[in-house]
Amino acid sequence: MLMSEGHDQPGAPVSHLSEQALAQIAWKKCLDIIRDGLHNLQSFKTWFEPIVPLKLSGQELTIQVPSQFFYEMIEENYYSLLKRALMEVMGTGAKLRYSVLVQAAQAETPVVARIPEKKGKHTPAALPKVISHANGKQTKEAQDLFANNVHRFESYLNPKYRFENFVKGDCNDLAHAAAKSVSETPGKSSFNPLVIYGGVGLGKTHLIQAIGNHARENNKAKFVMYVSSEKFTIEFVNAIQNNQAHEFSAFYRNVDLLIIDDIQFFERKEKTQEEIFHIFNTLHQANKQIVLSSDRPIKELKGIEERLLSRFQWGLTADLQLPDYETRRAILQRKLEENSATLDESIIDFIATNMTSNIRELEGCLVKLLATASLNAKSIDLPLAKNILRDSVRERSQTVTIEMVEKAVCEYFGISANDIKGKSRKKEIAFARQMAMYSAKKWTKSSFKTIGLHFGGRDHSTVIHAVNAIDKNADRSEEVRNTIEELHKRLEIMSL
Repeated sequence: MLMSEGHDQPGAPVSHLSEQALAQIAWKKCLDIIRDGLHNLQSFKTWFEPIVPLKLSGQELTIQVPSQFFYEMIEENYYSLLKRALMEVMGTGAKLRYSVLVQAAQAETPVVARIPEKKGKHTPAALPKVISHANGKQTKEAQDLFANNVHRFESYLNPKYRFENFVKGDCNDLAHAAAKSVSETPGKSSFNPLVIYGGVGLGKTHLIQAIGNHARENNKAKFVMYVSSEKFTIEFVNAIQNNQAHEFSAFYRNVDLLIIDDIQFFERKEKTQEEIFHIFNTLHQANKQIVLSSDRPIKELKGIEERLLSRFQWGLTADLQLPDYETRRAILQRKLEENSATLDESIIDFIATNMTSNIRELEGCLVKLLATASLNAKSIDLPLAKNILRDSVRERSQTVTIEMVEKAVCEYFGISANDIKGKSRKKEIAFARQMAMYSAKKWTKSSFKTIGLHFGGRDHSTVIHAVNAIDKNADRSEEVRNTIEELHKRLEIMSL
């Protein structure tokens, strides 16, 4: 039994104290345990000192936290420590009730966490199993509203966007692997939300919709919704104007897999951001999967509330980079197979070499060639292809190639191509090899992988090491800087 501390009658039984006084005593004991369990005093001051104990009734302690976000941060990061403290102070039957201040309504939303029932590692996705609103009417009403709208449910997924026709490469390895994982176990991994970002035409929409199509067709998620941020905003505004905001919110809060494209469109749209914030919280806590795409990293988005940005970064963020030469060729080959068409290898090489900005334009060039061949009933050779694509592709005949880099380096150091591609570890040859790799990366658009393969079939990590080594040596060695400058002069002349 808890005993009073600092009371007029030291050692008096707790039954003589008010529920608030009991709460203060119990919480003080919990804080002592929590403080000892934290390595960072600043974390203790930030997340635990602002908490106010309200009452202790039996083994149920009620504490007040400043906001829903505050509550979620504590539950996500300090659940185990909090549970241990409560059980040490109040026994194995301890229960914790949060009183969350809702700033918008200036009211309190009580939330109950049944500490002893929680098993395993605590994650935000598991919250619905151990947390329930004191008043369950809102959840029931939302479910009823959703059930009434199921008949008009449409995923808006494009069936052509599938993993099977997405070309993998070094430029999208992480994003592709994460997307596949999410499509197999939506809401059950730490990749929630999954955010995929990249420039225009790099395959963001393809990849995020492939997640939805796979999950839906393989019964991994029952209700899947794909929506662009622009469409979401327009629908939300219409819902407000038609007094249907509640129905709109209830519908989205009951989706199993929500995919939102181009979230940068939410910038400076305060009301829409607030709605997304609440939908995000509901889905995340209900173990539902959220997938987002953006044209830039989350931290670079402007005009979006910090509380929303922090949630977008809870899971995994993966980028899509410009496709390298090998990936561009593979994309062209895949598109030709899909259209049951063939082109001479020289034409494929011409497009892959010169069309480097994005996949959409790359495919556009191919479509233009195939359309011309079909309409004119004639085969396409390289000269004709160059003529057809003259406005789309700027042929870079003067662009420096890896072969040109190799020749310049070999001439400068007085060694052969076999030396530079071989396994010799002689200091002068090893340095020349590193300089060749460095120059190839600086002067060409070749990937680390391509450069490594060219210079003796070496791994991409070897090229990365070479580039870093030359950069580092250039900072402290005038001789290295002079070598770089001389090689670059030779390459400039060769490219004229």
